[in-house]
Amino acid sequence: MSLRSAVAAPFLGRGEMELAESEFVVALSLDRDWFSPDQAKRLADVAVGEGLLERTDAGLEPGFDPDEVTIPDGFVPSEDLLRQRSTFERVLDSVVADGTEKRTAVAEINRLQGSLGLTIEAAAVVYARRRGVDVGEVAEHALSELHEG
Repeated sequence: MSLRSAVAAPFLGRGEMELAESEFVVALSLDRDWFSPDQAKRLADVAVGEGLLERTDAGLEPGFDPDEVTIPDGFVPSEDLLRQRSTFERVLDSVVADGTEKRTAVAEINRLQGSLGLTIEAAAVVYARRRGVDVGEVAEHALSELHEG
């Protein structure tokens, strides 16, 4: 996933498991020249929202092991990463990453939505779980947003 790669890069480059937010921004904007400083801050916000980063008193910590991420030579993340993805998009990405064709997944999720009378997000979670795709973290995040809203 390119968001995971973009988030891992500053930690890998500095050999640290915690960075001040300013260090994270400098690593993405000046060191790698992937984003402007404002875009790098936005990327941090998106990554926190998706559970890939955690804000602490000292700065930012990855919610995963950056050493498990391989950043391909020539990798440049897309500016699309700066857009917060919906719960549906996140679940769909997980299903597609597990090997289901995107068109098939969308058609089946739409069918489930209609037959079970669910929201598109709930139908996507049901679809993923029926296929053994772990989307628990995404589902929990969506549920907490409902309770907060």
